[in-house]
Amino acid sequence: MERTGFKQVRELLSRPQTILLTIHTNPDGDAIGSALALYWYLMKKGHTVFIMSPDPFPAFLAWMDGQDRILIFSREEEKCLKAIADANVIFSLDYNDFNRLKKAMDPVMKSNAKKVLLDHHLYPADHYDLKISIEDTSSTAELVFDFIEAAGDTELIDQAIASSIYTGIVTDTGSFSYSCNDERTYLVIASLFQHGIDGEHIHRLVYDTFSENRLRLLGYSLSEKLVVLQEFHTAYIYLTTADLERFNYQIGDMEGVVNYALSIEGINLAALFSERDNSIRISFRSKGNFSVEQLARDHFDGGGHPNAAGATSYLTMDETLKMFLETLPIYREALNKVYS
Repeated sequence: MERTGFKQVRELLSRPQTILLTIHTNPDGDAIGSALALYWYLMKKGHTVFIMSPDPFPAFLAWMDGQDRILIFSREEEKCLKAIADANVIFSLDYNDFNRLKKAMDPVMKSNAKKVLLDHHLYPADHYDLKISIEDTSSTAELVFDFIEAAGDTELIDQAIASSIYTGIVTDTGSFSYSCNDERTYLVIASLFQHGIDGEHIHRLVYDTFSENRLRLLGYSLSEKLVVLQEFHTAYIYLTTADLERFNYQIGDMEGVVNYALSIEGINLAALFSERDNSIRISFRSKGNFSVEQLARDHFDGGGHPNAAGATSYLTMDETLKMFLETLPIYREALNKVYS
């Protein structure tokens, strides 16, 4: 499927390049999946390729082929700086502004490499030489498949590439529960099965490998830290640093928790507030036509998708919750009229 920008990127990659694939802070399944899929494809095309993440990724993605090749800036700064300096092409995958790179932002922005955006989030930044920004796509991983297909290279898709793309799509659609109403997504999935993926096995690796502490943290979150505001059709969960330390929190342990709040009948807006590294990470989810992307952007300097967005607050937990609660009356009417 030929998308806007594909041809220009193919022309840029028509001769061997040294390429750095960058992904956003707190990487999820789509970031890791799209990066690994593109990594293996570009390696097959004769390029020299590196992957860099600002920080570690969740343990439930550690099974993926090539995950050990991902450079972690917070742990391997010198190696990352060398990869940035050596690159003549730098991709932004699954994020649309360099501020999602944390401490890696400045060296990437100062690099003379061509900057290429491959992403599906709203409102991409302007400082890219080439953009592939398709906002109505399920995931960046699906865009990677489209890019490979448009190049006529589907015969290069092996099990590692197919499994990486599938993982990205599955995780970014919540196992096909949102952002998945386009038949194109399912045609891509069908093609991936033709390339030998085992969907059941991938599901078990991603979703059925909870530690005991992770499950107990989930139970505590729902029994002790869930607040339901029926008058605003809203529910939220808040977890302090002490809460997370109590259950020996590991990266990825909060994945999907906010969806439990959204699953309550009559709830149209859900939020998860988790205190980590002297900041409050906020995850928003919504049903139907209520845009949490707009809420996150207008009130918390965040962003994302209409039904799944995020933000970071540098206020205290109490101040952040107060700010959130003060926004709800603004959206009372919209939350009352949500339609699916």
